[in-house]
Formats: sequence, C-alpha cells, structure tokens
Amino acid sequence: MNSPTPSVKLTARELCILAFFAALMFSVKAALASIPNVNLNALLIILVTVYFGWRALYTVGVYVLLEGLIFGFSIWWFSYLYIWPLLVVLVMAFRRNRSPLLWASHAGVYGLLFGPLMYIGYFAIMGGWRGYVAMWIAGIPYDLIHAVSNFLTVLVLYKPLSRIMDRFAPDPFHRA
Repeated sequence: MNSPTPSVKLTARELCILAFFAALMFSVKAALASIPNVNLNALLIILVTVYFGWRALYTVGVYVLLEGLIFGFSIWWFSYLYIWPLLVVLVMAFRRNRSPLLWASHAGVYGLLFGPLMYIGYFAIMGGWRGYVAMWIAGIPYDLIHAVSNFLTVLVLYKPLSRIMDRFAPDPFHRA
C-alpha cells in the first residue's frame, strides 16, 4: 500500500545533487573571494530550495560545515548556522513562484540584511547595541554591494539555471 505522504528518505540521486550544490556553493564563493561581497550563495540556495524544498537544508548544512572546517569555527561561523537556513525558510514561503524578478528582489533584500544578521553573533562581545549599530553602519557599503550583486546575479542566472534544474528535478512542487 502506498503512503500518501512523500518519502523523507533521500534517493541516491537527490543526495548527489544536494552534495554537488554544497560543493558548488563553497567553490564558487572561493573563486569569487577577491571581489568583496559578491557570491552566488543566495542564487544557489534559492534554486535548491525551489526544487528540493526543505531538503535544501542538507545542502546548507554541508556548506556551513565546509566553511567551518576550512576557515575555522569562529563567531562569524556561528552566524552562518542561522543566516543560511533562514534564507531556506524565506524561500519556502514563495517556493511555487518562478519569477526571476521576485527571486532577484528577495536575494537583493537578503544581501542588504546579511550584515545586520551577521552582526547579531557579535552583539555580546562588541559592546552591546552601540557596537552592533557601529558595525552595521560601517558595513553599509558592503551590504549595498552584496544587495546589488545578489539582485543582478539572480536576475541574470535564475532562468537559465532553472532550465538546467528542470532536467534534474522535473516536478519541483511535489517534492518535500
């Protein structure tokens, strides 16, 4: 008898695709490291979440673990434990939408808020609210770069990458 709920187990194919995306996020971020606040993480997390739903958290978890293993487990790393899963949660709310403009807008706003979200982890050791606000203000130029680069990369790359994803996950809305 078939169960009406989808299986929570990952297939080998899904596991490989999700692991590939974690490795892709890590390697693309490393390749673009010389350009401050320009990366494809938001785009890749949006794509994985649209096509694999909550299973995108596996990709995010592996990516965050790789960051910690390579660059060290410091305060910034603990911020990644909530920043990237939060993006998955936000994308899940609009998952059925296929508009590149909507996803570009989401990614742009997320890029703008990335710094303030990141600094939450520094709150206690950087002088409370004063330190938090000082870090936020000092980071505004980088947050703007992050917002614009996220917006443009998602606007340009979402549609072509979605066509590729359609080949690997042809029915994204009936998955977990």
